[in-house]
Formats: sequence, C-alpha cells, structure tokens
Amino acid sequence: MEFINLKVQYQYLKKEIDAGIEKVISKTNFIMGEEVRLFEEQLASYVGRKYAISCSDGTAALQLIYMAYNIGAGDAVFCPDMTFIASVEPAVMLGATPIFCDIDSVSYNICVESLERQIQFVLKEGKLRPRAIVAVDFIGNPADYDALMQIAKKYDLILIEDAAQGIGALYKGKKCGSFGDVAATSFFPSKPLGCYGDGGAVFTDDDKLAELLNSLKVHGKGESKYDNQRIGINSRLDTLQAAILSVKLNKLDEEMEKRQHVAMVYDNALKDYFQIPDIAEEKRSSYAQYALLAHNREHRNECISILKENDIPSIIYYPNPLHSMKVFENCIIGNESFKNTIDYAERTFSIPFSAYVTKEEQEKIIEVLKKCI
Repeated sequence: MEFINLKVQYQYLKKEIDAGIEKVISKTNFIMGEEVRLFEEQLASYVGRKYAISCSDGTAALQLIYMAYNIGAGDAVFCPDMTFIASVEPAVMLGATPIFCDIDSVSYNICVESLERQIQFVLKEGKLRPRAIVAVDFIGNPADYDALMQIAKKYDLILIEDAAQGIGALYKGKKCGSFGDVAATSFFPSKPLGCYGDGGAVFTDDDKLAELLNSLKVHGKGESKYDNQRIGINSRLDTLQAAILSVKLNKLDEEMEKRQHVAMVYDNALKDYFQIPDIAEEKRSSYAQYALLAHNREHRNECISILKENDIPSIIYYPNPLHSMKVFENCIIGNESFKNTIDYAERTFSIPFSAYVTKEEQEKIIEVLKKCI
C-alpha cells in the first residue's frame, strides 16, 4: 500500500503528462520555456492572484519573499512552532530571528493569542523589530486569516502565507495562496499539487514586488540575466515540471472533491476512536495529510506498530516542535510554554491518503486502526 499513491495518479493522467513532456523535449527549451509562462498564468488565475512567480522549490519561494522585503538582522519573524523548518529557515539564513508561537488546539495552525503575546514580548524587550508573520496552512487546513490580518495591520507587520500544503484549500470561499501580502507554495511531489521533482511559486498582486521577485530568482537580472541589477539567486522552475503541473492543475478541483470524500469516510469511521481533523465550516482542507491524534505517545506508537505489521505505512508530521530542535537551542522563547504544540507532537500520526486511495484500502486501514484501542 502506498502512503500517497502517485503511481495511480500518473496512470490516470498518463496520456496528458506524457504528451506534455514529449512536447518540451522535442522543443529542447528546458529552462524558462513557454510552458513555464503558461503555467504561471494558469496558476495565478486558479488561486485568484494577479501574479504567480514560479521558482525552483518551496523553500526558495520563501527565501525570495524574505529577500524582496529585505528581512534580515534585527528583524523578528513570527512563525508557528509546529511546521517544517523551511517556513522560517530562509529568514534565519538572512540574519532574522525566529519567534515561535504556540498552535491552536483545534486547527493546529498558529494560535493568534500566542502570536500577539509574542509580538508584545518582542516590543517590550526592545531588542528586535517585529517585521513579519508566517501563517502556515498546516497540512492543508487554512489558517485564521481574518484574525491574522487584523494583527498584522495592528502591528504593521508583513503577513506571509506559507501555502506549501494548502493549494486547493479554501477559506471563506477564497483559495489558499491568495491571502496575506504575499504567499508561497511548494510543488514537492507529495503536495496536493506536486510535480516530479522540486518546484515552487510566489503569489502577489503587487506589480513592483512581482518585478523584483522575477529579478531575484534569476541572479538579480535586469533586462537580461547578464544585466545584473542586484544580488539574487538561481531559482527557476524547469519547463518539464511546468508541463506536468499544468496537467495536474487542470485536474486539481476534481481531486479536491475526491479528497473530501476520502476524508469524510475516515472521519465517520474513526471519530469515536481518535481525535480527527477539525475543519471549520468556513474552510475546505486540501488534506495534504490526514493526521490523527492518538490518546498519548504510547498509544500513537502502538498504532504505528500495528499498522506496520499489516503493511500499512504511516508518517509523523511533524515529530518535533521547532523550538525544541538543536538548531534553535538559543532561540527566544518569550513567555510561551508551547503546550498545544508539544501535545500535538506527542500524539500525531498520519495515515495513507490521496484522491486515489481505494475503498478496499480504506476499509483495511480503518479495521486495523480500530484494533488499536
């Protein structure tokens, strides 16, 4: 059994994907080919932004954002304590200081109360300048953007949406990737919209920011890549990946509907045995992962062991809060205990999920999990 069945997805889309790949290879325009521009237009329209600037990967998308806003030494960047390191890593590389915030016990997204406490702590301490909030659509569940936009406006902060797992998700009818001053996403193969390698994109409605991002991603180019106006990086989406992503994007809404059905089956079968994902009425999750919470660490480990005995894969997203990692051992904690983040890390595990999981596979997974009581 596959954890995320990309093999079946490829068979379903094989004719269109193979045709797209063959077209790129026949033209041999592998870097910045026409398919890249067409995909960017298609993606911007889908998300509801004026611009989608493609790049090499999701981490680079965030790095480009931090570079464009000149975030660096002396700046505080506020980030949920439960996320992948890439959400804040590029800011740290540029000299900024990460300030971690606890997560909400229901949505697992950044807790707005914890966020405001941390902002006030930094202001009172007076050593750093609050600059940006990174809001993560955690495992596909949109963050609380109404509340986050209010806080960002109150403290004059840049609001960055990390939609690496959120493409296809909805918040009050709007697609993830369309929130905040700017947004980033990833096309890592396991994402809801994934390519066959690495890829990413930045979303914005700002003309000048889009122009700057397009420069930064190609060595700070001006009129050409040999007319360098600033220090940038090499971060271009391959034409082959753009062709693949265009095919997948055309099927994304169809897959989102299937994902909702798969999640509903799990919800109904497992709600009396585990804490299931809580998706608010005004939201639609992309279900980048389907994460359950066991009763405690021991119960979680037992469930993983029994699943493995039955040849069912599982993964923990994520096992460690950021503040507990060695790389951040000297980070500023503030007055936070990170109670919800620690509890989540102790209990979480994810089970096989995709638009292509079969009824028989789901029935087997559910049957095995019900033995873990």
